[in-house]
Amino acid sequence: MTHYALSAQDEYPHVPSAERHFNESVYMNAFDHARRMGGWMRIGNRVNAGYAELSVCLYLPDGRIACQFQRPAIAHNEAFAAGGLSVTVGVALKALDMRYDGELLVIDDPNLLRNPKRLFSEARRVTGSVLWQHTGTSPVHGGVPTDPQAQSLYGRDFSLGHFNQHTRVRGEIRLGDEHWPVDGYGWRDHSWGPRYWQNILFDRLFMANFGADRGLMLLKIANRDGVVRRGGVLHIDDRYEEILDLDILNEWNADRDPTRFVLSVRTTERSAIIRGRILSCAPLRNRREEQGVVLESRIAECFTELDWDGRRGFGMTEYVERLINGVPAGYPL
Repeated sequence: MTHYALSAQDEYPHVPSAERHFNESVYMNAFDHARRMGGWMRIGNRVNAGYAELSVCLYLPDGRIACQFQRPAIAHNEAFAAGGLSVTVGVALKALDMRYDGELLVIDDPNLLRNPKRLFSEARRVTGSVLWQHTGTSPVHGGVPTDPQAQSLYGRDFSLGHFNQHTRVRGEIRLGDEHWPVDGYGWRDHSWGPRYWQNILFDRLFMANFGADRGLMLLKIANRDGVVRRGGVLHIDDRYEEILDLDILNEWNADRDPTRFVLSVRTTERSAIIRGRILSCAPLRNRREEQGVVLESRIAECFTELDWDGRRGFGMTEYVERLINGVPAGYPL
């Protein structure tokens, strides 16, 4: 098992390394289980390139998606605040807030996300705001590997430092004259180091809560070398159990987007069968040019309902993979 170094200071921005693609990222999701709604937000500082990556994606109760994706300019890595999206630390490694104030794009058909040009020209625009107040329900998991030969969670060529935590969330979502309180659960992570999306050949990431006492974070990943690794934890009461093994059985639609899955998980203390159903999928993408060649990855961000021994949970399922001749590299696994 990989051991990690992590301190309270790692909650705050780090001194950037020299790589142009250095990225320091804070991600949070939040879901109100009773209202069957929520979403995720992320800010990633690419200070050496002069901009931040801003992402907001909200899954509304009636099936609409409200979103925003921008690259606001930044000149330093001293805060997580750009383009109306900000993170405020209350208690390091325990409590923090994420807030967005600004324009949101509202769509009825998630397929519009496949074409960013159409999304920004055709989506209805409204003024919105989101506030999520996160308090940890679990320990933090991760940090920087203490063994220089060990992999970080996502691989050393994606983010050297990374930690995550399950949370209790309270807050609100406002969209024009519509308003929903948020009283539920979430998950958050923080990573730093060189970050190239295309260094991931493919991954499947599952983040979910079944209440304050149970959750999961499970990852199957292949980096550019093609070697598949499995990692993650089950959250049981107030502790994490590292997984020993993970099997995934996926079902897909005609667009090669996931629709359902079955997870078979084993730790030293238990085995679990967890079933998931995709409620809403945001089919996103990332493009990068390298030595004159355009590399493209699909990033499917899916609001998901799960069942674990009769307990219902909600969370996010993420499928990232390089497109090779238009086909996702990990499909149909």
